[in-house]
Amino acid sequence: MTDQILHDETSPPLRRGDLRPAGLWFREWVEPVLRNSAAIVAFLLLWELAPRFGLINRTFLPPFSEVIEKGAEYALAGQLLPQILVSVGRAAGGFGLGVVTAVPLGILLGWYKPLESYLNPLLQLLRQTNPVSLFPAFILFFGIGYATNVAIIYWVVVWPILLGTITGVRSVDPALVKYARSIDLPSWQLLLKVVLPSAVPSIITGMRLAATYSFLMLVVSEMVGASSGLGYLIVNAQYLMSVHLLYVGVIVLALLGIGSNWLLVSLERRLSSWRQDVNP
Repeated sequence: MTDQILHDETSPPLRRGDLRPAGLWFREWVEPVLRNSAAIVAFLLLWELAPRFGLINRTFLPPFSEVIEKGAEYALAGQLLPQILVSVGRAAGGFGLGVVTAVPLGILLGWYKPLESYLNPLLQLLRQTNPVSLFPAFILFFGIGYATNVAIIYWVVVWPILLGTITGVRSVDPALVKYARSIDLPSWQLLLKVVLPSAVPSIITGMRLAATYSFLMLVVSEMVGASSGLGYLIVNAQYLMSVHLLYVGVIVLALLGIGSNWLLVSLERRLSSWRQDVNP
């Protein structure tokens, strides 16, 4: 009995994480979800109630539940998914082409300043050119179809990726570069092992902006001369006065934008995991 008492007295006290009260679980899990979704829920609730109470003409803005119901019917009929796949293919084509050209060029321009001083005036001139004004020129060069959609999307996504890459390369810690050169690290290894990993956050930021621009320009490109895609769905719904389908297309585009942003944020965390290992 005495040994048991001595053991109880000398045993270490319970730590805060051993027994987690309900309030702690609420603060860590429930409260963030409520905080992040409160504004969205309020917006959707306003969307649902305003047309029903006559605050907004439901001919132009149907209740949210009716839009979702119409979208579900359209999807179950097998007509929504093909439109989504076509649009995603066009956006992915332009975005991917922008990545494979803008990232290497941005690394070169950010690392070799003499090259940047020669090309920067031309790049600034091209960057300021309105992409919508170039749409007729793209149609003349590529015709009406997939190539034109990809080309106009590429034009809008290449610039934020390029600028983000240049900024990331120029923001590399000089101490890291000096250390790499002090151990005689070859230039190509310096770029791959030091410069590029350090520039990843800035490059991903440019990609996130580019992904947003790609979906914006996707709608514009599909509104002219396209016979499929979400942009075509929106325009066709406008002509047919099918307002429910119009908002279905808008909601799907918003979800695609959110999904692409989430994927890029996840990619950034994965590629920048070494920073957490260095700075715990």
